[in-house]
Amino acid sequence: MAEIKPIKVWLTPSGPNPWKVILVLEELSIPYEMESFPFPDVKKESYLTINPNGRVPAINDPNTGITLWESGAIILYLVEQYDKEGKLTYESLRRKNEERQWLMFQVSGQGPYFGQAGWFTVLHAEKIPSAISRYTNEVRRILGVLDGHLAKTGTGYLVGDKLTYADLVFVPYNDRVDALTGMSKEEVFGGYENVVKWHEKMLARESWKKSMEVRARLMDEQGLQWNGMPKGVNNMEEYMALLKKG
Repeated sequence: MAEIKPIKVWLTPSGPNPWKVILVLEELSIPYEMESFPFPDVKKESYLTINPNGRVPAINDPNTGITLWESGAIILYLVEQYDKEGKLTYESLRRKNEERQWLMFQVSGQGPYFGQAGWFTVLHAEKIPSAISRYTNEVRRILGVLDGHLAKTGTGYLVGDKLTYADLVFVPYNDRVDALTGMSKEEVFGGYENVVKWHEKMLARESWKKSMEVRARLMDEQGLQWNGMPKGVNNMEEYMALLKKG
């Protein structure tokens, strides 16, 4: 088999979505190189030619010549192209579609609702109690769906009895649930024992530990807080004012 050339990954280190892709690359031992850049650059023409939606991540695979954006599409591509041994996937029709089902739930449910919780709780200059309450409750609802399913399977995984990409894609957002809601993880995860055990098992994986070490370094290089804001900036209003000055 020909040697695999490194896949290029464009990312801003603060957001959760790129790290879903990095986790899959790490788990499958696919060589990759990161193009890390500041968040405002996602709207620059140089990046819009890669992803016209101006979001991260995006990848270019020199082995196939394919450029893709949207984390869900990227992950499906990676496992279909490179997981020939089924490390993160099943071959059966049932399991394969269950994996896709949970991926769709992550990109349409967990990601957007957790993101909105973070926006109204942390980033939005005006605190709107009804919005904060709505999205904090949605975070708990999503966790309830996951917890109920994990209790039903009894295997410690979302699909079948082994780790799949369906498990991995939930980790980056779950790991920031305290910062996104302004509550402790114990408060947010309270009552969801199956989610807690599952999440802790994901955090113990070397792929996660390595990814977060890299993220911490990239964040520090850009002078960023956990939420992507420069150190000393507390909300989006201050951030926009800073951008105008720059």
